[in-house]
Amino acid sequence: MDKYKIIEGGVCAAKGFLASGVYCGIKKSIIPNGNESPVSNKKNDIGMIVAENLCNTACVYTQNKVKGAPILVTKKNLEITGGKSKAVIVNSKNANTCNPDGEEKAKKMCQLTANALGIKPEEVIVASTGVIGQVLPIEPIEEGIPRLVEKLGKNNLEVATAIMTTDTFSKEYAVEFEIGGNLCKIGGMAKGSGMIHPNMATTLNFLTTDCAISIKMLQKALNEIVKITYNCLSVDGDTSTNDMVSIMSSGMAGNDEIVEENKDYEIFKDALYQVMKNLTIMLAKDGEGATKLLTCKCFNAPSLDTGIVVAKSVICSPLVKCAMYGADANFGRILCAIGYSEAELDVTKIDISLVSKAGEIQVCKDGCGVEFSEELAKKVLSEDEIEILVNLNQGGSKACAWGCDLTYDYVKINGDYRS
Repeated sequence: MDKYKIIEGGVCAAKGFLASGVYCGIKKSIIPNGNESPVSNKKNDIGMIVAENLCNTACVYTQNKVKGAPILVTKKNLEITGGKSKAVIVNSKNANTCNPDGEEKAKKMCQLTANALGIKPEEVIVASTGVIGQVLPIEPIEEGIPRLVEKLGKNNLEVATAIMTTDTFSKEYAVEFEIGGNLCKIGGMAKGSGMIHPNMATTLNFLTTDCAISIKMLQKALNEIVKITYNCLSVDGDTSTNDMVSIMSSGMAGNDEIVEENKDYEIFKDALYQVMKNLTIMLAKDGEGATKLLTCKCFNAPSLDTGIVVAKSVICSPLVKCAMYGADANFGRILCAIGYSEAELDVTKIDISLVSKAGEIQVCKDGCGVEFSEELAKKVLSEDEIEILVNLNQGGSKACAWGCDLTYDYVKINGDYRS
């Protein structure tokens, strides 16, 4: 088989995991006369993932000082269990953040889930996404959880839909690979369209694997891959209060448990990268109001960290994002974004090119503009996927960052988000 084979199943692809999603009416309870259409109002708004056994678990959380109550409760739960979990309960429409009863409600969600599954409440990962600062109604959740348990199955799409907010499509990815002759799988799902500028993870992301790996090595792998995937994504420069990525390992693949950095660990980490990178790209492509996926590839950097800083600075620039929306090959905005980054660089060595399926055009050489065809540039930048290639010519490291263009629709979406 190929080293990493793309498979179906998302968060349910790995052995030992079931999921479900239902509509329980969370937003209707908050804003009875909200502007949601009858169709969107019935979209799944609560989801569940359940493991057959107690799983080794790793998480990374937002570094925003304002943290959602679910994150605080999940961290405490994993401290109690020593990094073990058996279920995830997650809702959309309401972030359960900045509320005086937030932790109480998050704990209640864990208790309701535990009661329905016959497990301990501290074995539950709880997460919420949606509007900040509105009290989370527990009644619809209390009614929805038993229905989630009844519907448990390989329902990856149902749970992936349940975590969507302004997303225009659900985001799933899974791969299979071999370790020691045993077939292993990693799958996951993500949500996110706006308020995406993480400094740890991105929005809500749930990953599962049947590869046997210790908690310590699972956390190490997650930290390393978050750095070069989710941490290299930006849609609008706003780091959410509820960002979290979690990964649960059922250990049911039959491989010897990975307990140290060896060949098996590298295979697992590379597989995790395949899943998380592709989810990152999906999140960037579905940015609120976006019409173009932007990828900045930084080559020949002095170090990985320098490459990341440069690539992210370009992707985060509002002026670069607007130029890409308008198909304007304004390389000065790109060079400017590199210049105000915290990277120590010789700007006189930088080359910049713009690439899409319509062709490639160099716009900067040795830190200065070069002549190019405006007509060809317009064609290159009119495609829906654009690569910004930055050659620093100052080392051997490389990095990549992902984002999207900035459009009128982004403002329209966020102008009336609460309604």
